Amino acid sequence: MVQKYQSPVRVYKYPFELIMAAYERRFPTCPLIPMFVGSDTVNEFKSEDGAIHVIERRCKLDVDAPRLLKKIAGVDYVYFVQKNSLNSRERTLHIEAYNETFSNRVIINEHCCYTVHPENEDWTCFEQSASLDIKSFFGFESTVEKIAMKQYTSNIKKGKEIIEYYLRQLEEEGITFVPRWTPPSITPCSDTSLSSCKKQAASMAVIIPDAALKEGLSGDALSSPSAPEPVVGTPDDKLDADYIKRYLGDLTPLQESCLIRLRQWLQETHKGKIPKDEHILRFLRARDFNIDKAREIMCQSLTWRKQHQVDYILETWTPPQVLQDYYAGGWHHHDKDGRPLYVLRLGQMDTKGLVRALGEEALLRYVLSINEEGLRRCEENTKVFGRPISSWTCLVDLEGLNMRHLWRPGVKALLRIIEVVEANYPETLGRLLILRAPRVFPVLWTLVSPFIDDNTRRKFLIYAGNDYQGPGGLLDYIDKEIIPDFLSGECMCEVPEGGLVPKSLYRTAEELENEDLKLWTETIYQSASVFKGAPHEILIQIVDASSVITWDFDVCKGDIVFNIYHSKRSPQPAKKDSLGAHSITSPGGNNVQLIDKVWQLGRDYSMVESPLICKEGESVQGSHVTRWPGFYILQWKFHSMPACAASSLPRVDDVLASLQVSSHKCKVMYYTEVIGSEDFRGSMTSLESSHSGFSQLSAATTSSSQSHSSSMISRWRFC
Repeated sequence: MVQKYQSPVRVYKYPFELIMAAYERRFPTCPLIPMFVGSDTVNEFKSEDGAIHVIERRCKLDVDAPRLLKKIAGVDYVYFVQKNSLNSRERTLHIEAYNETFSNRVIINEHCCYTVHPENEDWTCFEQSASLDIKSFFGFESTVEKIAMKQYTSNIKKGKEIIEYYLRQLEEEGITFVPRWTPPSITPCSDTSLSSCKKQAASMAVIIPDAALKEGLSGDALSSPSAPEPVVGTPDDKLDADYIKRYLGDLTPLQESCLIRLRQWLQETHKGKIPKDEHILRFLRARDFNIDKAREIMCQSLTWRKQHQVDYILETWTPPQVLQDYYAGGWHHHDKDGRPLYVLRLGQMDTKGLVRALGEEALLRYVLSINEEGLRRCEENTKVFGRPISSWTCLVDLEGLNMRHLWRPGVKALLRIIEVVEANYPETLGRLLILRAPRVFPVLWTLVSPFIDDNTRRKFLIYAGNDYQGPGGLLDYIDKEIIPDFLSGECMCEVPEGGLVPKSLYRTAEELENEDLKLWTETIYQSASVFKGAPHEILIQIVDASSVITWDFDVCKGDIVFNIYHSKRSPQPAKKDSLGAHSITSPGGNNVQLIDKVWQLGRDYSMVESPLICKEGESVQGSHVTRWPGFYILQWKFHSMPACAASSLPRVDDVLASLQVSSHKCKVMYYTEVIGSEDFRGSMTSLESSHSGFSQLSAATTSSSQSHSSSMISRWRFC
């Protein structure tokens, strides 16, 4: 398996030329990297004007590997070839490296790049990427992979330290400024005045302390008044190392790489709003930074959010009055770590009455709104406290818990809520404090604990009676000044006291079932199954030419091909589909075929867009400006892997890919809308106006390009 690494953008708050002077001091050997024994120059080239300097070195490394492994391999040292291409005119340095030793067994490629900061020409950016592919190594492939990744991670950590070490060395020698390259015909300073120029520049230069680099202080305090301050935040497709530390926390180099690579994959495949970095990081942590597993559960969650309009729940859904009066929970300041604190007086809450009055789905929706509010508060507290806060603390008071709370439908509703929250809000619970647990609590715990993730379960702290008042209790996690009054504290807590829900508010089972069904199907999206040989198709009739068909769909399972056809004839849907192509689908999905098998492409109907292959997990949005009136058919078709033309035997990759789609079934979730040309100002505008469910977990969208008069399929890019 190929191991890949992608670094964030590391920013040095020094000019490019000074960084290059520090970088060159790493050669021919570097005492800060014990494994780097030495290097010899193999080839070197300089342009006549001195702007281009290419140097190729053969580097000798003493890899920290077991002696037995070195003996089996028959080598004491490993050799790498490194090619440095410096362009002083453009102020860039590109570094390419690959292994010379065991190149037929192990393939290592690395690319590094030093460039000028796009918003401050006196700062320098550094990026790094690498790949490791071990074909074979005497049966020790796994061991070699671990050694290589460990060694590489160690060197990555030292990279910044090494540059800063040589920068300090330069400063001690009185070199704090290196002039930029200029064409030979232009001489800004004569030889006699060169030293005075350097002294003057040195007096103007600012030497950034190490502490400032580590804390990522603003340019106002560190740079000259004329230096522009970089924009706060991250570029569209890159993450800054200082930004990661400030807003996401201390991550290992490999964890940073996982975040960046998963983020890039989302930008390439979802082309719509993607979650903020802290939310992507939650899914990675929930799967121990396994990218494939994290990507799978996150794509499922993003589809779920879109289908049920969870992104808009705080703005569009108002909790029923019964919940506002009898749900004994609410937000209450923050804990000692700055996490938002949610207080739930479960023992005082009439769970049976709430379920009988509202139903399971209304309770679930209310809990989702609490979680969405929690995400918002975490983001606010990150800004207030100046450190990453990605989770909240929940304090659950069980005083009053009894057998009434173990009512079967109530427990069923609780388990459903736990299941949904665990799947869509991973790693959002920082700590759960369970206070005054009564004797009946072990029964409840036995019922619900199997549905709680092991990582989440380790965050539970359970106190019986008044144990929370002693050592290791509540005061270790919450300041004395904000302990609620009902827990013998001094702070008045505005959380509702709960109480019994009047039976007059109870609803019949039929009413609750209808209400639950309404909440479940309350979505603009439809689901459909796509089988091999049985595509799903929807019919759109266009009366006025130049109308705009917009679409937004997610590929929930398998790979599909998306097509758009035009016909002057009206397709006749199958008789079994009495509701037609625009029927409301059930959550389980359906399948509708409209194009008759006897129809011939080019005679009975024509293709108006090139086929678009969409992979599992992708989210696709786009539009088509119609040229003719008539009937347009949007088709989602099962994507079959092409047969290998060079051989009658199937390729291994093709077989493995086909196995991933079980029983030749795919699933899509889609929404379409037709807009008049006079109302269309770009497909993104139309999709936003129809509340297509683009995630509000992400930053503001970039402006979409204007629509063209010709038809187009697009996958939109967002910040």
